Amino acid sequence: MSQLKVIHGQIILRGLTHDNITLSKLISFCALDPFGNLQYAHYLFGKIPNPNRYMYNILIRASLNGQQSEKAFSLYGQMVNSGIFPNEFTFPFILKACGVQKAYLEGTLVHGFALKLGFSEVYVFVQNALINLYVCCGKIECARKVFDSIEIRNLVSWNSMIGGYAKMGSWEEAFCLFHEMRDAGFEPNGHTIVSLLSLCSRIYDMKLGRFVHWYIEITGLHIDVYVQNALLDMYAKCGQLLKAGAVFIRMVDKNVVSWTSMVSAYAKHGFVELAENVFDQMPVKNVVSWNSMISCYLQNGQYKKSLELFFQMCDTGVLPDETTMVSALSACGQLGDLVTGKKLHVYCHDNEVKSTVTLFNSLVDMYAKCGSTELAFDVFLKMPEKNIVSWNIMISSLALHGFGYKAIELFQEMETSGIQPDAITFTGLLSACSHCGLIDLGRYFFNKMSHIYKIHHDIEHYACMIDILGRGGCLEEAVSLVGKMEMRPDRVIWGALLGACRIHKNVLIAKLVLKHILELEPYTGGLYVLMSNIFCEAQQWNDTKKMWKLMKDYGVQKHEAVSTIEIGGRLSGFMVDDKKHQMSDLVYNVLSQLMDHLKSEPYDSSLVLSAHSC
Repeated sequence: MSQLKVIHGQIILRGLTHDNITLSKLISFCALDPFGNLQYAHYLFGKIPNPNRYMYNILIRASLNGQQSEKAFSLYGQMVNSGIFPNEFTFPFILKACGVQKAYLEGTLVHGFALKLGFSEVYVFVQNALINLYVCCGKIECARKVFDSIEIRNLVSWNSMIGGYAKMGSWEEAFCLFHEMRDAGFEPNGHTIVSLLSLCSRIYDMKLGRFVHWYIEITGLHIDVYVQNALLDMYAKCGQLLKAGAVFIRMVDKNVVSWTSMVSAYAKHGFVELAENVFDQMPVKNVVSWNSMISCYLQNGQYKKSLELFFQMCDTGVLPDETTMVSALSACGQLGDLVTGKKLHVYCHDNEVKSTVTLFNSLVDMYAKCGSTELAFDVFLKMPEKNIVSWNIMISSLALHGFGYKAIELFQEMETSGIQPDAITFTGLLSACSHCGLIDLGRYFFNKMSHIYKIHHDIEHYACMIDILGRGGCLEEAVSLVGKMEMRPDRVIWGALLGACRIHKNVLIAKLVLKHILELEPYTGGLYVLMSNIFCEAQQWNDTKKMWKLMKDYGVQKHEAVSTIEIGGRLSGFMVDDKKHQMSDLVYNVLSQLMDHLKSEPYDSSLVLSAHSC
């Protein structure tokens, strides 16, 4: 560029600033050459009093290549307004810009202009660009009309249309067009095969995928690394891991996509060790590779490993993206690790990680699961944009932590804002009613979701409603509701009923529930323990012994639950009556004092968030 600027200086000194041919070559080098500078090209362009069509075309093309589609739009408008008509070289690039922006309306206007000037019916590359535009905008019928109007198609025309159907998941149309293409004398290339394999991956159709693979082998079609990656991905998405692994092993030139696809395949199906082995062997890792392995640990409940890998990734200099941060925040939420969660929040802010609604939702969810409802609510209030997931997370969080009235108030705000609730919203609302003993409101919301919003009752809604009725002492109504369920009750339903029977000491209904439990899941330990506790508290010792005998006969074991607590930024696990900690005597002493204090002065949790509602 330094030499080019010297040349530019000579052009000025020699009075050649009005020589458009010389200036066009200068702009072309700056805009398109790898050693050029697009910004300097725009600077030169701005100094030209009467730029020509060639200069506009160069800059429109360069802006699009530099992922500045909005700048391409601006140049196109400037060109037309200055009285310079676009030509056959202008339209493909401006149509591509419309496709990138999914600007359907603007694209149709450009299409109309191309028709008026006669370019859209003569030049096949303009017609191919139109197909691409309509595919990007999801208007596959419009794309097909353009395709059918092409008198002399080339391979790009066929590939564009087949790729369009593949993108829409229209397998019948894509494969029919593939046969028509071969009948017309066109041999498919790598782009054709990648489109067909991507379609098979999208619809999880291994039979069609095998057909494409057979076609490659029978015809001896040359395949590059992109086709091999598409083949690997197809088998992986269809659950054929052995075949995916065979493709991977045979690949001579693997790239980062190949390795990452294999890691993702093993991760998706829970083969953590295999995913680790492939990941550790990767010669080069990008952010997608790290995300795949972090997500693998997360999906398989290895939350600490997920966070450790996140920090390892940061140490290697790979910058995390939104997906990375969402996974890391989710791991913090599952662990209840508020200290690390706060650090990640600061990291997002300091490093200007793109603040999407998904990332904000993850922050709210993390704070909520870590028990910091106030911080979750703070983030929620500051969100520039909220979707249904945002409202659902906050409503469920408030319900979980006992702020039932606040959850209901938030739901009313949600309705006022025009957001339509869904099934998850009502699960949160019913949970709020359950935690706060709001029986009448529970009935109201249960009926409202089906009668007003036409949302089908799922088993989760029945479980919440039965829990509400059971806790409130309406056991007969709860039993009646179980009888009206459209699906078979599961252990959660029976567990809710049993819990209510224990609260209200109703052994009769508990015995009826037991019969259903034995038919449904004879090996569910938790419900057996709950049932034995009911008999024990009712001093029905013979029934208690029978329950323990049943547990022994079925081999049911009571698993001890593990809780975690954060002290000084470190998480520690403990079980009931755990005496392993060196300060356990002091811990139990303080716990006893706290219990005595809570019994003497009941805690009103609804007051905690009052400051936020003001």
